[in-house]
Formats: sequence, structure tokens, C-alpha cells
Amino acid sequence: MNILGYTASRATIAGLLFAAILGTGTGVLYVTDKKAQTPGIVGIVWQPDNKTVGINGHWEKLGARELLVQWTVVDDQAFVAGSGLPSVPVLPDWARIAKAPWAQDVILGLAGYFSENRSRDNIEQLAAVSARIAKLPTPLHVTGWYFPAEVDPSWTRAKELPALLAKLPRPLWISVYDGANIGPVATAEWLKQWLPNDIGVFFQDGVGVYARTAPVARTYADALRERLGKDRVRIIVEAFRPNFGGGFRSATAAELKPQLAAYDGYPLYLFDGPHYVTPELVEQLAR
Repeated sequence: MNILGYTASRATIAGLLFAAILGTGTGVLYVTDKKAQTPGIVGIVWQPDNKTVGINGHWEKLGARELLVQWTVVDDQAFVAGSGLPSVPVLPDWARIAKAPWAQDVILGLAGYFSENRSRDNIEQLAAVSARIAKLPTPLHVTGWYFPAEVDPSWTRAKELPALLAKLPRPLWISVYDGANIGPVATAEWLKQWLPNDIGVFFQDGVGVYARTAPVARTYADALRERLGKDRVRIIVEAFRPNFGGGFRSATAAELKPQLAAYDGYPLYLFDGPHYVTPELVEQLAR
């Protein structure tokens, strides 16, 4: 299963856990003494699929009022009407979703593929489809758009994105992670070199796949904020953990609470609401 750029196996999870314990190399050298302040959880992420097309929950109990929809077209199938592409078997009830307290504002994802490699190989096509999808009307209160091709410093073609995304509406967001473990300062500097000033970033913390610990992930967010500006950086909190037999499970409240505490002061989005932030987990976190 591909989750925000990651595919886990028993061997890779063991290696990532070891790296996280060590502090992921250069990342641990970057520290901050800035006092953290609110806002905490402001939204949830939804990676639409046929299983969760009837998305429902009470994530507002955690403070969520914004929904980040990862995509409205995936693998050449649309979750919205009027796209000119084949639709998924059942479309989401967007009118109902628009009334949910956790979707008062929506950052609407555009076109992508479940496979990261396929997305990167077809980036021009995805940008063109996204430009068309962004013009479709919805009942949602859309406050921004999200281009689902995730970037990391190992992707050499990422620097082509500014020209490809020029026709997409603003505010526009992408997500970033450090799959190469070059460290927080180097990652921030890499983005600063090519990312247009009118595109914001969601930083994937990597905690859910044991790529790094939450305190180290915090240093990445701080480096990105320093180079890109406060208003352009938000954090995607991975609310899942690997099952060593394969796949992923929901994080426990005991696992998630210190993860959230490490990012105090940042707008946080839980990945992802319907798959991993279960009603039971919501109640435990809300206590």
C-alpha cells in the first residue's frame, strides 16, 4: 500500500526504525530552542478510495475544521462529476461533506496516481488534467488546491514543477518528505532554490513509517519555516504505524500524543482521517 510516498516492507521498516533511533543522521544536528505555541490539529487528510467514499467521523472533537483531499482523480478515475474521465463506482456525497464540521474549509487535491513512480513519470499529464479538474464546480468551500505528486530531494525532475504548475490556481500546495535523508537544512535549501513563493508545502513527518522520530521531524519543519516563511509550512502527522506482517494500522493514542506535542505551534493535519483516525482513537485523544 502506498501512503504519501512510502511503501513499507518488514526489512525496510526494521532499517527505518534503527535510523529513527539514531536520529536520522544529519537531521539530529539541527536543533531549535524556540518556544512552541498553538495551533495544533486544524485538519485531517483524506486519501479517497472506494472503501472510504462515504467518509464520516467526528474529527472536529480534535479541533479539525479543514479537510485536505489528497486527490479528486487517481489512476485515471474521477471522484468528481464532469471530469470527462471514468468515475469511481460511487461518487462521494460532496454536498454532505461540505456541511461537516471537519470540512468547513477544503484544500482540494487534483490528479495523481497511487504509485509515486507512475506519478513522477507522468507529471506533465497530471498537471494538464489537474488544470482542467480545478475548474470544476463543487459545493465545497475550497480555500486552496493540492497537487498530489509528492517531492523529495532524490527526484531530479521536481525542479520542472514551477512551469508545469503555472496554470493551476492559487493558493496551491504540494507535499515534501526527505526520502534521501539529506537533513532538514539541506532539504529546506533545496526547496528554496526552485519552489515558487506562491506555493506552500505540507511536510510529511515520516514518523508513521519510522523514517524519523517526531523531535527530528520538528527540526525539518523549523528549517522549512525559516527558509520558506511561517505561512507556507504545515505538517502532515502520520497517524499510522506499520504492521510487521504487512500493511499499516492506526497509531495508538500513546504513540500519537507525543508526536503531536512535538509539533506544537504548527498547523497539523492527521493522515488520514477515515483510514486511521478511528472513532475510538478520536475519543482517546480528546480526553
